[in-house]
Amino acid sequence: MIYRQFKEDKLSLLGFGTMRLPVLADGSIDEKQTEEMVALAMKAGVNYFDTAYPYHGGESEVVIGRILGKYPRESYRLATKYPGHQIVEHYDPQAIFEEQLTKCGVDYFDYYLLHNVYENSMHIYTDESIGVMNYFKEQKRLGKIKHLGFSSHGKPDNLKDFLDIYGDEMEFCQIQLNYLDWTLQQAKDKYELLAQRGIPVWVMEPVRGGKLCSLGGEDTEKLQELRPDASVASWGFRFLQGLPEVTMILSGMSNVAQMKDNLKTFEEEKPLAVKERELLLDIAERMKNSVPCTACRYCCDGCPVGLDIPKLLATYNEITIAPTTNAVMWLDSLEKEKLPEACRKCGKCSQICPQGIMIPEVLSDFEKRLAAIPKWKDICKEREELAKKRRGE
Repeated sequence: MIYRQFKEDKLSLLGFGTMRLPVLADGSIDEKQTEEMVALAMKAGVNYFDTAYPYHGGESEVVIGRILGKYPRESYRLATKYPGHQIVEHYDPQAIFEEQLTKCGVDYFDYYLLHNVYENSMHIYTDESIGVMNYFKEQKRLGKIKHLGFSSHGKPDNLKDFLDIYGDEMEFCQIQLNYLDWTLQQAKDKYELLAQRGIPVWVMEPVRGGKLCSLGGEDTEKLQELRPDASVASWGFRFLQGLPEVTMILSGMSNVAQMKDNLKTFEEEKPLAVKERELLLDIAERMKNSVPCTACRYCCDGCPVGLDIPKLLATYNEITIAPTTNAVMWLDSLEKEKLPEACRKCGKCSQICPQGIMIPEVLSDFEKRLAAIPKWKDICKEREELAKKRRGE
């Protein structure tokens, strides 16, 4: 097992993320298979296990806590998260934290994160009247939290804003990072910002929920020519192993086969050569098939409704590949008047675009694609219900 040093801890570079545990036909967690996976991980030297309050409808903490409870407490590091990203202010930090300790069957958490600090959840984490940060700083002082950090699906500006406020309190940061999102979701910019601030990087979605485990036939053949014995998934992990600020790579493994493949990848370091890294980034660019916006912002000056067109086009590129959490959450942070549907189709933006992009057509397609995403449908329904309450209906 490859290890990374983090303060007093020697952490396995591979961590077991428990958001996508194996499930039975009724949707409940397959605890027997999960226990087998944990046993394989522990035997191979994995010592970091990551869960969160909402995973598997709240059952992930219970199941992983019960399984890990069969091992000596000092043999593993357990991480979980406070669900401030769900934007529900009655999620009292003390009540949630005490419930999590009970669910996991532990007296303390080795690593504790503020879950997804992003544009819409910033006020939950920074409002002193809610007291989230003060409460968890106190739990750290009491020894119930060994290390305090945060995860984020926000854009680089949002990440910077949070670090400007609480950067001195945060010991690590968990971001979505893989060779596709290196440019698609500005992961490179986030990684470099964290490096500048001296904050170690924890990685989530290293193979983008499995998307980077099965590439097109031609791309797969190119990878196999260079590393015949390596799985496609292993390339994504090797890419991350070459980033010096990365201390933890979390993989949400869903079956024993995935666990075994990942354990093999993390047996020893086999860094990518320059040629191999360039091949991956080239594959990523071709996967995007994206609208060629360069973010020159010429289009913004004449927009009658003040849309941030470059950011909307970047988000459109993202959802054409997959409707990720990052994209949907950023859109949720916008007022209705700033969403794609607000475009008046006047065409002023297209007339001035140096790339010749037919922006109104793209935004119209964006609106249609967005309407088909289940999570976005739920958000729109919640927004409408909130609007009715405000109108007194």
